[in-house]
Amino acid sequence: MENNQARVRQKIKDQRLQPCITQDCEHTAVKKVLLLGTMRGARLLHLTLLVSIAHGIGLEDKTGPLDHKVLDVPEGTPVPYPIYQFTSASEGVSSYHVSGETEGKISISSDGWLYLERPLEWSPEKNHHLDIEARSADGETVDGPYSVVLQVVDINNNVPVFSESQFSGRVREHSPAGFVFTQVFASDADDPNTVNAQLKFSIANQTPNPGNIFYFGINPDNGEIFITEQGAASLKARPAVKYSRGEVHGSPDVLRKKFEDYCTPKNNIPLENNPFYTCVERVERRQVNLLMDPDYVLVVRAEDLGDPNALSSTTRVNIAILQNLWVSNVPIAIRENLEEEYPMYLATVRSNDPTALYRLVQKERLTFPFTINRDGEIYVTGPLDREETNMYILVAIAEDEHGVELEKPLEIVVQVEDVNDNPPVCHEGAVFEVQENEPLGNTIGVLPAHDSDEENTLNSLLTYTLLSQTPTLPSEQMFSIDQLTGEIKVANQNFQRKKVSQYELTFNVTDRIYSAECKVIITVIDINNEIPVFEKKDYGTYSVPELAEVGTTLLIIKATDADDPGTGSSRVEYHISAGDPHNLLAIEVDEATGAGRVYIARPLDYELQSVYSLQIDARNPEPLIKGLEYDENATAVVVIQLVDIDEPPEFDVDTLEVNVPENITIGTVIMKAEAKDPEGKTIKFKIEGDEHNWFELDADSGELKTKAALDRETLEQITLTVIAYETEGDKQEGEMKVNIHLQDVNDNYPKLQWKQNFICMQDMAPLTLTAVDKDSDPYGEPFIFSISRKSPNFEIKPVDGTSAKLILKKKPSSDQNVSIPINIKDNAGMGITQKFDVRICNCTKLGYCYMEPEAHSWKMSMGSTIGLLAGIFGFIVLSMVIVVYRIKKKDQTKAADGGETKVML
Repeated sequence: MENNQARVRQKIKDQRLQPCITQDCEHTAVKKVLLLGTMRGARLLHLTLLVSIAHGIGLEDKTGPLDHKVLDVPEGTPVPYPIYQFTSASEGVSSYHVSGETEGKISISSDGWLYLERPLEWSPEKNHHLDIEARSADGETVDGPYSVVLQVVDINNNVPVFSESQFSGRVREHSPAGFVFTQVFASDADDPNTVNAQLKFSIANQTPNPGNIFYFGINPDNGEIFITEQGAASLKARPAVKYSRGEVHGSPDVLRKKFEDYCTPKNNIPLENNPFYTCVERVERRQVNLLMDPDYVLVVRAEDLGDPNALSSTTRVNIAILQNLWVSNVPIAIRENLEEEYPMYLATVRSNDPTALYRLVQKERLTFPFTINRDGEIYVTGPLDREETNMYILVAIAEDEHGVELEKPLEIVVQVEDVNDNPPVCHEGAVFEVQENEPLGNTIGVLPAHDSDEENTLNSLLTYTLLSQTPTLPSEQMFSIDQLTGEIKVANQNFQRKKVSQYELTFNVTDRIYSAECKVIITVIDINNEIPVFEKKDYGTYSVPELAEVGTTLLIIKATDADDPGTGSSRVEYHISAGDPHNLLAIEVDEATGAGRVYIARPLDYELQSVYSLQIDARNPEPLIKGLEYDENATAVVVIQLVDIDEPPEFDVDTLEVNVPENITIGTVIMKAEAKDPEGKTIKFKIEGDEHNWFELDADSGELKTKAALDRETLEQITLTVIAYETEGDKQEGEMKVNIHLQDVNDNYPKLQWKQNFICMQDMAPLTLTAVDKDSDPYGEPFIFSISRKSPNFEIKPVDGTSAKLILKKKPSSDQNVSIPINIKDNAGMGITQKFDVRICNCTKLGYCYMEPEAHSWKMSMGSTIGLLAGIFGFIVLSMVIVVYRIKKKDQTKAADGGETKVML
């Protein structure tokens, strides 16, 4: 067997077999190898070799010892399909046997090849559980059985399926790009956990497709169909009859009039724009509904991501474009200065509500030569001039008779097109300079001419030509001009100011239709052989308040130049070359007098710089002749002194946040106030806002200390005002807010809210223990409740972060008073043991402890009690008899005296 395998490997190597990349190729190769195996008696060996080559794996990946194994098998493979060759290490193995979930599709050869006789099919969580064993010649099991699981691997063999055979959608014309108006749905029956079931959507075709431009797009992930930029600009609804105010939809009289308006030759309307023609055409073609008469049909493809053989399917999407009358047309173009009869019709706007009333408003404050009538027709009332206004934005309003807007305001752009109606215009009095030694080809200026027609068009494109030069000395061609740019250049040298001080040049400027002559004076200036000289080299000292406003003039300086007046050689410019490192000062030149105004350009600051020793240089814009340099005569000095203004002390910050633990040691410095006085005066500090008198501030150093114990539970934040004040002069003050945040420390332990209670022996209901702790997180709740000494009669169970249940486990035989040591710890583990008194008693029906009378040694018997009560009763009766007797006797005495007395007892 090993020799046969070696020979086959060598034959494959010699023939340089190429691996198959399709199932058809593989299946053909399998048939050939089976035939070869049959002819040579090699059974499935040749099949294994070929399949291994086709999939890029070696024989060692297809063979192995007989053992428990999990194998992956593709679904839908050609058969017979070799899976794996098992080899048992036991002696006496003659054949192999497979059992289990074979479904009549799975077999094993006598030499251990597990193969398929029929292809497997994938389904969710579908596996084939097999048992394989090696047997001897007499059928006895010598090795195994071993569990082998075949996992069917999904292949991409299901095409996507759309949820509907056809989809439809409606969208209104002029909808914005990106507007989603319908969606397609599809699914794939392949394994949802693989790319075989993941779908991408695309538009395969659009009908009609003018210019091969797609008006619609699709989201590749969810199938949403939207309008593209091209669609937003190009989609149009079919022509339809438009009704005006007062016209009844479908009225025979109205339709007859419309037909006459559209169909008589006087309007000469193309058939494709004639709504009556298209209406008849649609009826003839039975264009009744969207499926039968769509404006556009899309072929949408759903394709899975299986690689390399992706599967796909298509569906049809029928799209109708709905009419939208209230839209702005492309910008209306009208040529300027048209000689027409006015008012002249421009455009029509129509609301989707035929009863709408129209009006125009202007968006900008310009002349407004436009009107609109009841039917939405816009007119221009007179000729327009592009040079006055090149564009108008009209805002059309559609509203009902009560002034309520029926549509959003519609902007209409009117562009005024240019015509060549303006001649070139020259700027009179143009003067340029040329030096005597001006280099050949130098540009000395640009001819100042322009055309008021639209820029960057042929109407304003100018061509320049030099017509004449006066005088013609020393040559007729001392200058030239660039025909396109109008740059005037030096064409010859040897300018001599003594002979010719200036030239007059005449140019022709044309825009192809109109032309103009322009004159330019060119002055010959001598070379810059003089330097500016200051009238004074030292302008002395000037004082200015520190808070002087920007723009304040400090002084006027002046330097003169002996070169020809009015030339670049004599023009003087001033520069501050030293003394102002922060660029707070500047110089402005008076072109008429040549003087320089030194002024404040930025705010001054005495503390930043109190004295400005300025060095000012005078310079010409024209370069000096070679060999000449600026000297000390072109430089002046001046001293600017700032007058200090008393300013209040300043803190580094306006507000300071300080965090302090509440248990900080008394006398600890918690912050130091930092302030300074701009003038350097001595300052002291004081505080305001210390309502609890917890702090003290060192007036000299600004150190803030605690002088009493702080308590966060009393106040979490203290806001103080630290004041820095001058000790002399105006004693001005500056303030800083200090927010002191007290940080909690664990300085409180949980305390029981109630320290005594009772338990009724009838129900032994648990008691609720509740504790409180003034500290905040993390030093507060949740609390841990426990009994400090193990008790056989009581136990504690937590309820929440602040409560627990005290449970009586055993019922006592009699009333008892018990003190229980309860230990309560906070979240940080701090706590103490507290005594909780419990009375265990028999309770009344009202739920309170019953108090039985106590026994006394002096308690009388029943007979003694009856005798005592009889004696008391007898005494009371005897007393009543005596009282009655005495009352009667007194009455008899008074009767004998002849008087009447009423006695009430």
